[in-house]
Amino acid sequence: MRTTMRAEIICIGTELLLGHVVNTNAAFLGRELALLGYDLHHTSVVGDNAARLAEVLQTALTRSSLVITTGGLGPTLDDLTKKTVADVLGRPMVHDAATTQSIRDFFGSRPYGANQETQAWFPEGATVLVNHHGTAPGCAVTADNGALLLLFPGPPGEMQPMFQDMALPILEKQVGASIVSFMVRTFGQGEGDAALKLGSLCENANPSTATYLGAHHEVFARVTAKAATRNEARELALPTVEEAKKRLGDVVYGVNVDSLEQVVVGLLRERGEEVATAESCTGGMLAMRITDIPGSSAVFRTGLVTYANETKTRLLGVPEDMLAAHGAVSPEVARCMAEGVRRSASSTYGIGITGIAGPDGGTEEKPVGLVYLALATPEGTFVCRMAPAGIYRGRNYVRERSVGLALDMLRRYLEHKPVPETFTC
Repeated sequence: MRTTMRAEIICIGTELLLGHVVNTNAAFLGRELALLGYDLHHTSVVGDNAARLAEVLQTALTRSSLVITTGGLGPTLDDLTKKTVADVLGRPMVHDAATTQSIRDFFGSRPYGANQETQAWFPEGATVLVNHHGTAPGCAVTADNGALLLLFPGPPGEMQPMFQDMALPILEKQVGASIVSFMVRTFGQGEGDAALKLGSLCENANPSTATYLGAHHEVFARVTAKAATRNEARELALPTVEEAKKRLGDVVYGVNVDSLEQVVVGLLRERGEEVATAESCTGGMLAMRITDIPGSSAVFRTGLVTYANETKTRLLGVPEDMLAAHGAVSPEVARCMAEGVRRSASSTYGIGITGIAGPDGGTEEKPVGLVYLALATPEGTFVCRMAPAGIYRGRNYVRERSVGLALDMLRRYLEHKPVPETFTC
């Protein structure tokens, strides 16, 4: 017999079975379903095979009140999910004209094959879940025994926002409650340290608080509350959000914001100020993250990648005798880079980064992972030493942490908070 509030996830795709793609969808859905109060008893991974998918679906529908599938909704021959669901339910496939128009609007004047419009066919009785991030829509359909099926595309960048925007309201009605979450985002501490600071907050059930490792090796604290309405859930969560911010301290750079660079660009825009960058070991990653933000053209003056010592001297005015005396990876050179790019770009702020990303190039005096960062401001220049600690975690890790630290130094200065002199990587 099917148990009320029991959920099941079926992730579809041979690439998942072979390990070519990491199954992040299952982890995301598991967290979301737990917050809603569902008991997740089974998660399956099935290759692109209709017979095996049908077998798993038939079993899931006998034991779960909610079945969620990811993958197999695109225009290729191995995208079999909707047709297989229709066969298992004993229903025909029907055409949705609005979806066909959406696909045509997506491609515009670009040519596309007739197979794209196969995405506009759904099991009879399905409700279309619109995909604003791709061509493959999802759908919701109820089986004859009352079980709810939610079908999503496989790419996480499509599935996750679709779940939040399209499916969450359906599930909130089913469970008779609303869920509100706040993401408290931090830079400069580990997940374990964050959990210790949050302490007793992580023991509460409603609102609940949990830590996650986010993008660019940052740590997020998620505060979630459940109540009869969204307003009630929000009011329930807000005191815990404020307490979490208080306990975590000035490593918090925002709540429900997209990224550290978004916050920095916003602060610069508010002040009518500009920044320029001079990068060595990070190779332009800092400039890229800033210019990824819409509206950054109002605050970003220029970005220079001065990998060679000669370009540090020619473009930034770093003296040759300074390079000879201290080396390119030194606080003196970082300071000169930041001040040089600020001067040449006529910007309010300048940032300089120089270091050893590895895996080669380190010495006993200057090990791999050592990076110096400088922030030149109208009030003077701040220099920070990012020191390696523990096992070397790779070139990209060093570069991403360096860029994050540079952004956080500027964020701290703009918010009148202490700018660090040392940072452990």
